Amino acid sequence: MSNKDSLEQDNNFKYLSHLGWSSHFQTQLKSFNKNSFFTARVTGVRKRYFFINDGKKEILATPAGKLQQENSSTYPVVGDWVLVRQTAIEGILSRKNALTRGAAGMHSRKTGEYREQTIAANLDSVFIVTGLDRDFNLRRLERYLTLVYNCGLTPVIILTKADLHQDPQHFVNEAESIAFGVPVHLVSAFNDSGLSELTPYLLHGRTSVMVGSSGTGKSTLINRLCGETVQATGEVSASVGKGTHTTTSRDLIMMPQGGMIIDNPGIREISFWEIDQGVESTFPEIEEFSAGCRFSDCTHAHEPGCRVLQAVQDGELTEARLGNYLKMKRELEYISARKNKSADRVEKERWRDVSMKIKSINKKKSF
Repeated sequence: MSNKDSLEQDNNFKYLSHLGWSSHFQTQLKSFNKNSFFTARVTGVRKRYFFINDGKKEILATPAGKLQQENSSTYPVVGDWVLVRQTAIEGILSRKNALTRGAAGMHSRKTGEYREQTIAANLDSVFIVTGLDRDFNLRRLERYLTLVYNCGLTPVIILTKADLHQDPQHFVNEAESIAFGVPVHLVSAFNDSGLSELTPYLLHGRTSVMVGSSGTGKSTLINRLCGETVQATGEVSASVGKGTHTTTSRDLIMMPQGGMIIDNPGIREISFWEIDQGVESTFPEIEEFSAGCRFSDCTHAHEPGCRVLQAVQDGELTEARLGNYLKMKRELEYISARKNKSADRVEKERWRDVSMKIKSINKKKSF
């Protein structure tokens, strides 16, 4: 990139602000030669190709060879800020956050290694979208909340298809009963009710990602918020209540309100990757009850003096909610063990490679 182009790029940072550019990313550029790169945000992923936006136009780019060798946690995803030379993505700026999960299938069949899948990066909020049809499930909502809290992100619950019920408020009450302090919005893409309540999340420079099962109306909701059809939609089976996977890729969509939404294919398997305080944030009342248990290592299963079990008996806590809490605690303990095992495997393979190289060198010396 010439000095003239570099100067133009400096002037273009003001155009990046509507894409979410901030000082978090600006300070990182001090480490790079700005004469060689320009900065852009990833707006779409198509296998080995990426759509990127430099603040003025969208460009089709490919990852540089070194990036293709990187693991999935450092490979570009929608929402990333990248350094680009011509049309080659050479690097990724450090993310301020990311929504990650355990890859579908839980682990690699070849290596047995537990793998991470990054869904989107650099987010201001996560829209947990659930339809008020057969998709509405409190236990699933708890899993989504745990997934979001594990990543240190801010959840927002959106209940779609409100027009299917004469009085859908009880769904809001149920969701609020298990999502302490989380905003719950009741909307209908059919008659546009409740859509204006989402405007604060869509203001200039803000980025949200939608997660939820297929058929919950994520793409339809985006189309209504945009005022035009920008995402294809599919039918939902009346017999099983499942939608078709019309959205097959992740795209960052510019909204007329000034912000951005990342559409996401329907999630069938809510697997965890990060394990930091997600369960505690989703089930704060159980954590509070736990402080009153007789034993500090109480499992809340059968121990005498268990305040949590007493809460169930007294009607302060449902058995279903406690069961989901215990299930996710066990799952996260298992994931932690698997991740440690994966790290040990990587270390063993590294030392095995070193050993083989030493043997090869010694063998050459013997000739």
